Amino acid sequence: MRPSLIAFLDANVLYPARLRDLLMHLALRRLFQPRWSARVHEEWMAAVLSDRSDLTVSQLQRTRGLMEENIKDALVDGYEPIVDQLTLPDADDRHVLAAAIHGRANVIITANLRDFPAEALSPHDVEAVHPDAFVARFLETEPAEVLGALYELQRDLKKPPMTMGELLSLFERSGLVRTVAILRRLMKE
Repeated sequence: MRPSLIAFLDANVLYPARLRDLLMHLALRRLFQPRWSARVHEEWMAAVLSDRSDLTVSQLQRTRGLMEENIKDALVDGYEPIVDQLTLPDADDRHVLAAAIHGRANVIITANLRDFPAEALSPHDVEAVHPDAFVARFLETEPAEVLGALYELQRDLKKPPMTMGELLSLFERSGLVRTVAILRRLMKE
């Protein structure tokens, strides 16, 4: 039985799509239990729609629905009463910490580490972790599971399909530099 690592996913790791897909594949392999909130969904979906005029709200709602259908008990609600009690450098991020606390998360996966300083999170037994460090940690402890998830993800990509090299390059450009270096090493072995 795997340890029950609970990770609250910030909006910036749910967009870009391939990072979201990788995290979902890792969660489906039970490497961790993801958590998110309706507000986080709204944030990543709004960012996608702002950048991608070729996508529609209904397409993103379908993605959200698939996430919630495949990952049970991930949606955190009821956290709103504690938002105003929290202090972070950016007050707009307090909802993320509040939902993480209420959802009993051990970590917040975010690309914006500066917005979640350790001194603000440690009283709540939560730490902020960059997605690169998060995935790389699994590569150290469960390399076969991560590789399996990665191959499943690559196989599932049909519109457009991607080679493994293209997918790794995309992850690297998305900030998963250490992860990609480890993956490239493992794939050569």
